[in-house]
Amino acid sequence: MSDSEKRRFKAHIDGKDYVLIGKGSVDHMQAVTDLLNEQLKQLHEAMPSSAEEQRAILIAFNAISKQFEVEEKAHNKEVH
Repeated sequence: MSDSEKRRFKAHIDGKDYVLIGKGSVDHMQAVTDLLNEQLKQLHEAMPSSAEEQRAILIAFNAISKQFEVEEKAHNKEVH
C-alpha cells in the first residue's frame, strides 16, 4: 500500500469504537487517537459536568486554532 492510499483504522476514542479512513500511517493514527483521548480525559477532569458534545467542540476549536497558528508561522517564514 502506498503512502497516498487511504486505509482503515480502528480507533477507541472516549469509550467508543470508530473506523476512521485516512492516508496516515497506523503509527500516526494511533498517536492522534492517544492524544485525543488524553485531551478528552483532561477536559473531563477539568470540567466533570460538561457534556460529551461540549468537550468535543472544545477539542475541535483548539485543534483548528493550533492549525491557524502553524499556517500563520509558515506564511510568515515564506514572506521573510
